[in-house]
Amino acid sequence: MKRFDFRDEIHRLDAEADCVRIMQILQSHEFPWDMGRALGIALYRTYAVPSIGALLGRTDEFTGSTQKRYDDTALILGNMVQHGFEPGPGRDALRRMNQMHRSYDISNDDYRYVLSTFVVMPVRWLNDHGYGWRRLSEHEIAAITHYYRRLGRYMGIRDVPETYAGFRDLMDGYEREHFAYTEGGRRVSDSTLDLMVSFYPPRLAGAARKFSMAILDDSLIEAFRYEPPSRAWRRAADLALRLRARVVRRMKPREEPLWAENNPNIRSYPDGYDVNRIGTFPAGCPVAHDVDPVGNEELDRPATAREGADAHE
Repeated sequence: MKRFDFRDEIHRLDAEADCVRIMQILQSHEFPWDMGRALGIALYRTYAVPSIGALLGRTDEFTGSTQKRYDDTALILGNMVQHGFEPGPGRDALRRMNQMHRSYDISNDDYRYVLSTFVVMPVRWLNDHGYGWRRLSEHEIAAITHYYRRLGRYMGIRDVPETYAGFRDLMDGYEREHFAYTEGGRRVSDSTLDLMVSFYPPRLAGAARKFSMAILDDSLIEAFRYEPPSRAWRRAADLALRLRARVVRRMKPREEPLWAENNPNIRSYPDGYDVNRIGTFPAGCPVAHDVDPVGNEELDRPATAREGADAHE
């Protein structure tokens, strides 16, 4: 297999109709490590929005059970990419995610913002920062956008942007308006950084923490009231990631897919897991939620009917 065979396969596919398959290739073959880092930073950014950070801090799930929440999030999102949204593990993961979200009073604006981070941060990481072994093409960016637009519909999110530029402007504007310090957000951030450091040998803990801080942009450092990383650490982290990209470019393509469940940093389920039983099971939410997005006509219609409707969006 040649280095750019997967890229060529992607460009033979339709960016909208085949967005799930394109996401599978990008996430499990072309950029498994990079997509993991980018999506991790995407979720981390949301802690700096007071309504999100404070909520997560109150639940204590991301501070008292950080490893399990990390694992559950990765497995739920990973199953949707790996299996798609049709009946099976992917649909089960989507249902599980919607069940958890409906236990809390989360605004549509916050949902839209979180969705935008999933679209934008992989492009920022791979293209804007130059950390990918190759750049994403406009075709691939369009496929990522279509995938998360579809996910947004299945989550019942209203007013989802139609283009990558729309998602980018939404994310940047929301962060400018809302990023601010909260004690809950800071606790969740601290716990997340502690978990990231735990993935490295103890003797590297200090360097791992400084490296993790060095790849956070200034808006996050300010929102969480961290001491800014030194310019030397900023340069070192940037150089290390760019050098890694050059090395990966010269490697053979990954022919066997690497899915979230194969990630050695996921440590909560050594004997396997049932996607229907992972995540949180809160007692209930006082806010009425009338629609089950998984049970709506979008998911119940045959695939051909859905694709026809999608084409007329």
